Amino acid sequence: MKRIQYNAILRDLHKKMVFLVGPRQAGKTWLAKKIAQSFQHPTYLNYDKREDREIIHDEAWLESTDLLILDELHKMPNWKTYVKGVFDTKTKHLCILVTGSARLDTFRSGGESLAGRQFTHHLFPFSPAELRQTSFVKDIDKFMKRGGFPEPFLANNDQDADRWRMQYIDGLIREDILDFEHIQNLRAIQLVLEMLRERVGSLISYSSIASDVGVSPTTARKYIRILESLYIIFCVTPFTKNIARSILKEPKIYFFDTGMVVDNPGKRFENMVANCLLKHVYERIDYRGQRAGLHYLRTKEGKEVDFCVTQDNIIEYLLETKYKNKMIDSSLLYFSKKYKLPAIQLAKETKRERKINEYITVRRSDQFLPELFVL
Repeated sequence: MKRIQYNAILRDLHKKMVFLVGPRQAGKTWLAKKIAQSFQHPTYLNYDKREDREIIHDEAWLESTDLLILDELHKMPNWKTYVKGVFDTKTKHLCILVTGSARLDTFRSGGESLAGRQFTHHLFPFSPAELRQTSFVKDIDKFMKRGGFPEPFLANNDQDADRWRMQYIDGLIREDILDFEHIQNLRAIQLVLEMLRERVGSLISYSSIASDVGVSPTTARKYIRILESLYIIFCVTPFTKNIARSILKEPKIYFFDTGMVVDNPGKRFENMVANCLLKHVYERIDYRGQRAGLHYLRTKEGKEVDFCVTQDNIIEYLLETKYKNKMIDSSLLYFSKKYKLPAIQLAKETKRERKINEYITVRRSDQFLPELFVL
């Protein structure tokens, strides 16, 4: 199955370096090797392999190489200085593709600047929008149960998908987290991960998590930052035009793998929609250069709407998720009327789509989500 970023990455490789980033097992290596088939002399090197690591350190790939793929390079000390040197001294015919399962922007605070030298492409799990030309497009139940990661989504049965997830979670904790940062209390970060699985869509209190796990609030915040940096979870922050204040307010947490959410239909549906919206936002950033964003709305009195999609820090529309569509959400009514904002109540199950008033529309998830397409 051809991923939607294929052609865009191929075009960008002839302009600058390309960073292909996203969750573990989202298909980055598969896509990189697929792209390599368009080149005559590609070289794939994985920093996790000792032999490849030596070639990387010595820059010992063949002079004829026209595509250099450097996988998991972020694990290399001073990787930014290294890749800057490779790019600045490369032959004209050499294209460079760097992949990684950790946020490369986590390391922006220090070292060499790569400004003007790369394009970043985010590879996230499948969504109805990406699979809109396939038979899977309207199978919302499958996206909710299995998540969008290729292997469990395309598995022959639910049992194989569950076996994949068990190994996936174990690998995240025992390999990726330990590779990313030295953690003395591995059990504590595992407990944090388990707690977050039950608190999807709720405001996250670092103090509450710290108390439940038996660590300090600073440590709880650090663990959540690590989980976010490794593309295990993502944070949705409250909308405010004061960015500094937004960072200080409590985020809501969602998983890149919807299958990791506790078996609660409403929470799984909200998490799946969050994934679709985030993927849509990053496609707008990566491929249209738009300053798009995903947030939620909440007042001090507790009125809250699940999501708002923004551009240039201006709300484009509000979106509230409802597993079963009954009454129009009161907070959605409040925000849309007060601020005259377009609003969507997105239902997993509803008989028909309809316009409620000049601002609010009820949409079916199997109709709306496939429309979140950029490329």
